[in-house]
Amino acid sequence: MSTAAGSVFDTDTLRRGIEDQTAATLLSLYADDAELRVIDHNTQPSQPKVLHGRDEIGQMLDDVYSRDMTHKLEECIVQGDRAAYSESCRYSDGVRVLAESMLTLRDGKIVEQTMIQAWDE
Repeated sequence: MSTAAGSVFDTDTLRRGIEDQTAATLLSLYADDAELRVIDHNTQPSQPKVLHGRDEIGQMLDDVYSRDMTHKLEECIVQGDRAAYSESCRYSDGVRVLAESMLTLRDGKIVEQTMIQAWDE
């Protein structure tokens, strides 16, 4: 099976988007019809926050990357049409956040993402 040019998930863009806090760069990795499920203390597994499409996902990314905090891509693994990554974050007041994401890919773009996040309280 051959792979079409441009169909590989771009982990360099993922790292740049996360660590440079650039919502537009991250958003470029999502398919138009992508779905993002967020599970955390506020949106638990039985009722996750679900965002549909690049517009809704982009609004969330704009909000997250407008905050006074740093982000680091800790690890990313890609295998076929699946990927997973860990992201650590730190607010300026020292509060830490850890997010784990599992991705489904199509033509190198994210079509489904489940993110589980936890933060200091």
